[in-house]
Amino acid sequence: MASIHPKITPIYQTSVFKFQDLDELDQYYQEPNSRYLYSRNGNPNSDELADAVNALEGGAGAVATSSGMAAIFAAILAYCQAGDHVLCAADIYGGSAALLNTELSRMGVSVTYVPFEQLYDLGQHRQDNTRLLLAETISNPLLRVADLRRLAAHCHELGLKLVVDNTFATPLLTQPLALGADITLHSVTKYIAGHSDVTAGVAVAAEREVAARLKQIGVFYGLTLSPMESWLAVRGLKTLRLRIREHSHNALALAEMLNQHPAVRAVYYPGLPTHEQHALAAAQGGGLFSGMLSFKLTDDKEAVSEFMRRTTRFPFAPSLAGVDSSLSYPLGTSHRALTAEQQAALGITVGLIRLSVGIEPIEELMADLQQALS
Repeated sequence: MASIHPKITPIYQTSVFKFQDLDELDQYYQEPNSRYLYSRNGNPNSDELADAVNALEGGAGAVATSSGMAAIFAAILAYCQAGDHVLCAADIYGGSAALLNTELSRMGVSVTYVPFEQLYDLGQHRQDNTRLLLAETISNPLLRVADLRRLAAHCHELGLKLVVDNTFATPLLTQPLALGADITLHSVTKYIAGHSDVTAGVAVAAEREVAARLKQIGVFYGLTLSPMESWLAVRGLKTLRLRIREHSHNALALAEMLNQHPAVRAVYYPGLPTHEQHALAAAQGGGLFSGMLSFKLTDDKEAVSEFMRRTTRFPFAPSLAGVDSSLSYPLGTSHRALTAEQQAALGITVGLIRLSVGIEPIEELMADLQQALS
């Protein structure tokens, strides 16, 4: 049979791999990366995705997981055990907070939430058993930007690890490990895969020992990503550089338009000069600011619903970062589980809408928003 050299990695849609004899089995255990045994332990497609994101993030190793939540779970367990305490930025994805509050608390890991203004003064929240801080490069949903170099230095002074959710920024804008973070992670579902047809995650470590621990957690807890999802994510990743540029350009144009619209009370986008962390975001993101923005209408539920009914290019779909634009409603979706006091403290009100700006022609997106807001 002629040798086969595919340009694209095939989909290894198999749960198990064959061994010819006991010598091959011994080789597997003596040289862990020499071959494959069982797809929960590793698969060429999931390894290809992990290696690709690891290269973009400049890490020492990575693991691909079945979702972004699985990546967050693995990252926390890489450093924590029962009896430990973690710090978490108050401006965090609601699912991350739910994981910490509900499941990790049952495992004996406690959490304290730190307001954005106190992120660089963690001493007042640190306990003897505190192990890490979980934060986001660009927060969800109000697009606050963390100074990762300063934050990493501060964490390390206190003996803490810094775990950064880099989903909104992607490694094309910001590489947290290069700025001192210990683990960076992504919901691959979002920008990395980019086409709203994959559910996946990845966690990348700055040190080999931690990368090995991430992979071990993935195997033991069954967090492994399937071959097909891995293959689709790798295919999407190949256009990330082009997509993130268009996402960012379109989002900036819409943010500038919304900022001038009389029906809009506030716009949250790091690309606007009026944004509190604009200079930091410009330096940390290489002049691009991602495709996510939020804005506020009047705090009237019917006004929000009317806007949603009128728009045709921004369907209400509670996810983000696909090539097609969409909108989400943080109060009723991602941050629904928070108390009313927590929502108010974060500025998540009835009138807050989050846009995931796609790569469609900008003129069409502008015209649609203008008619929906009229």
